[in-house]
Parts: sequence; C-alpha cells; structure tokens
Amino acid sequence: MNPVAFEIFGISIRWYGILIGCGMLIGAYIAMKEAKRQGFEEETLLDILIIALPCAIIGARLYYVLFNLNAYDTIWEALNIRSGGLAIHGGVLAAVGSFAIYSKIKKMEFWKWLDIAAPSLILGQAIGRWGNFINQEAHGGPTDLPWGIVVDGMKVHPTFLYESLANFIIFFILFKMRKTKKFDGQQIAWYMILYSIIRFFIEGLRTDSLYLGEFRVAQLISLVLIGLGILLLYIRGKKKDEFIPVE
Repeated sequence: MNPVAFEIFGISIRWYGILIGCGMLIGAYIAMKEAKRQGFEEETLLDILIIALPCAIIGARLYYVLFNLNAYDTIWEALNIRSGGLAIHGGVLAAVGSFAIYSKIKKMEFWKWLDIAAPSLILGQAIGRWGNFINQEAHGGPTDLPWGIVVDGMKVHPTFLYESLANFIIFFILFKMRKTKKFDGQQIAWYMILYSIIRFFIEGLRTDSLYLGEFRVAQLISLVLIGLGILLLYIRGKKKDEFIPVE
C-alpha cells in the first residue's frame, strides 16, 4: 500500500500521520464525554490536551531516536517523523510527565484524570498501530501462519495486528471498568499492567526492536510498568475510601 494518502500543494500527507491523528481525535472525544459524565468541564480536558499531545509526540520521537542514534546521519533525519519512528512508551511518559506538572500547578486530581484518559489512550494506540502496517514496519519474523502478511517478499507475523486487537480488548475492559472502579488510579494501573503484558510478548516477535545492550528496551520498560501498576493498585487501593462513585 502506498504510504502517501494524498498531496496538498506538493506536500505529501501520509496514512501514518492520518491514522495517528484519527486515534488522537477519537480518544479525545471519548475522554471529553467521560470527563463531562464525571462533572468536569470539557474545556478542562482541552487545556490538558493542548499541553500533553505536543509533549507526547516530542517524547515519542526523542525516545525512539535516543535508542536508535546510529540510524541517523543528520539532525534533520532525526526530526523527521513523517516516515515513522515514534515509540509509544516515550510518548506516554512525556504526556504523563507534562500533566503531572500541569496538575500540580492547577491543583487538579491527578489520578482521577489519568483514569479518564486511560481508555482513550489505549484506543488511540489500537488505531495508530495500523499506520505501522501501511509503512510496512513493526512486523515480526517469518511465519507460515495463514494470517501472516508479506513484507519484502517474505511472509511475517503481523505484530501490528496482534497489538491492535489486544489494545481494542483492553479498551473495552477499561471502558467497562469506568463505572465500577473502586478508587482513583485503578484504571491507569490496569492500563499499565495489561498493555505491558501484551507488549512484552509481542515485542519478542518483532524484528525492529530498540535494544539496550542485549535486552529489548520495550520488554524492560514493560516489566517495570507491570511492577509499578501492581504497586499502584496496592497503594491506591488502601485509599479507596476517598473514591465517590459518579452516576
């Protein structure tokens, strides 16, 4: 498939960017509705997104470049995100970090807002993974399975598809949980645990992993996030009396 969807005044618009943009917009819409359901003004979420989304894109690119420096000869190549090269872990860390600062300044309920964002975040990832398919990247090694895809003449694991389907399932779990959660921070903790478990195993199939020595970076980060998610469930669970259900 041609990675370029169309051109405007000679500028190529790529499917990769379109899909990531769609994932962000759909996720933002769902988060705004959830924020409204919980009694918050939708404009508050827009203020958060204005800060978090640019930070997420910068963080996703910076993370990818730092663990893949040998692939770039010039700084301009490192800055070019049009052909791919965004790492979701870097994006999430940058977005959460920027919101942590913003919420501290504005005295916002940090964990409650992360819970609002959790389903939208994983849904955006599920949609955005299809950009990898169009770019013919983030795939696995050779396979004889009937659902394998052909890349450069070789049938390989469609790891983008594995992760996308798993992310959709996690989205429905988190979306269902939003009305039954017992404490603030529960949804983001389960996001960390469920996504990291999926990512750990899928990463083992991929052929384009970023490495730290002999270890795949995504797998190391996944293990850390699983541990932090479990710790968060324990610590926040002890404060569950603070939670007041919103009908």
